[in-house]
Amino acid sequence: MTDYNTSRSRLILPEYGRNIQKMVDYAVGLESREERNRAAQAIIAVMGCINPHLRDVSDFKHKLWDHLAIMSDFKLDIDFPYDLPERETFQTKPHPVSYPGNQIKCRHYGKIIEEMIKEAVKMEEGELKSHLKLLIANYIKRSYLTWNRDSVDDESILADMLALSGGKLSLDPSVHLYENIPEAKEMRPMGKARSNQNKNKKRKNFRGPGSRNYSA
Repeated sequence: MTDYNTSRSRLILPEYGRNIQKMVDYAVGLESREERNRAAQAIIAVMGCINPHLRDVSDFKHKLWDHLAIMSDFKLDIDFPYDLPERETFQTKPHPVSYPGNQIKCRHYGKIIEEMIKEAVKMEEGELKSHLKLLIANYIKRSYLTWNRDSVDDESILADMLALSGGKLSLDPSVHLYENIPEAKEMRPMGKARSNQNKNKKRKNFRGPGSRNYSA
């Protein structure tokens, strides 16, 4: 039968390979402590050859002896030159990672928009707040066009801002967005007329095989 890795014993440290693991298992089974010490020294030398660029590291030897103890499942009874790590440190489960439990009302706008709206609601009425509301509305429209290339009217954007602020932030419906952000014009999706115009231009400039360019 074919000897697959799935049918073999599990490697404790796969980066050292199965041959190193077999050498460690052999050293564990030796009866004489002196023989086990000699075998351990030979195994450490082979393990050091796998990563020769790390030999100049100060604690490199210490790590190799720790890995030897781990690969033997702490069953190798030899004279270790360093203090062995405790088995419990490798058996404890990591602490669960806490994820934010905040629910975003409009995921396509993101959490930053909600934080900006909260800060704008706290501000006193004035020119600065009006300017911030206009910037928020422009940013909402920019985020909308990032995920949806279809055109959207300003009334829908202002309605979304009003809903996200709990009815506390509103702008004059006559305000036209994108007028105060020149670079945002590049994000406008092309209308059907402009798209068709580009298609017609490509067709006009296309020259099929065997075509000639006649000039008057």
